[in-house]
Amino acid sequence: MSVPPGTGFPAEIEFVEVGPRDGLQNERRLIPTEAKVELINRLLRGGIRRIEIASFVHPGRVPQMADAEGVCAALAERTDICRIGLALNLRGAERALATGAIDEIGAVTAASDGFARANQGQSSAEATATAGEVLRLAVAAGCSAQVTISTAFGCPFDGAVDPEAVVRMAIRLAEWAPREIALADTIGIARPAEVAHLVHAVRRAIGPIPVRVHFHDTRGTALANVRAAIAAGASVVDGSVGGLGGCPFAPGAPGNVASEQVIAMLDDAGVATGVSATALDAAGRWVRDLIGSIESPDRA
Repeated sequence: MSVPPGTGFPAEIEFVEVGPRDGLQNERRLIPTEAKVELINRLLRGGIRRIEIASFVHPGRVPQMADAEGVCAALAERTDICRIGLALNLRGAERALATGAIDEIGAVTAASDGFARANQGQSSAEATATAGEVLRLAVAAGCSAQVTISTAFGCPFDGAVDPEAVVRMAIRLAEWAPREIALADTIGIARPAEVAHLVHAVRRAIGPIPVRVHFHDTRGTALANVRAAIAAGASVVDGSVGGLGGCPFAPGAPGNVASEQVIAMLDDAGVATGVSATALDAAGRWVRDLIGSIESPDRA
């Protein structure tokens, strides 16, 4: 793959939009199913082709995702895109596969016990074993599958995370042959040098399996972290339209890096994504206005 002169970047980067799932899951007021579908369609018109459309979790834990099946039903005919469903356990994966409208299962584990217990009710080692079960089930069903290591750069409960432990976890996950392994800065505390080191180490450890990255913008360093990750060999990047996001089980985790900002940065660097930053910017303004009207229903 060729590299644009002077950037240290590849000619192409694969982009994954997580706004309809990670972007909306922490909103206090429920977003109507039809509004979620409209957001997804606006993103697709902007060139997005891999997109997290829902997570299959207990509705009592994440009420915003209680309509996962309804969102899938509305997108059942969209065979021109990769529809990703997040699953924290086998039950969630079974629900996702039963819709017939999920092309890819996203499994999840955590690099820290504190977050694994808050998010999944398991230790880190147990969550990793569960992620392996989810990957096996998806592959056996003929579905693509990938996995995210949450809190790869630090935990809101346990503090610092040992990079070598993350590398060992990635090696273990690679045994189940996921499509890619993602490193998530769940609370947005990573620094570019740390990002570059970990991405390089994981990429070297897992060989041909691509490394994906997922950043939150708590300290305003998410774009710098994206650049550092790509320069270190990450080939897939997440973003959330409008910078929306946050995790219900991670205190101090505000929005994700904004999709439109990531795409604009990559455009400036001559990196092809097939996505329109202008269209994403418009979609971001639309969804923020929508959320504002729901949060303030009496607003003129």
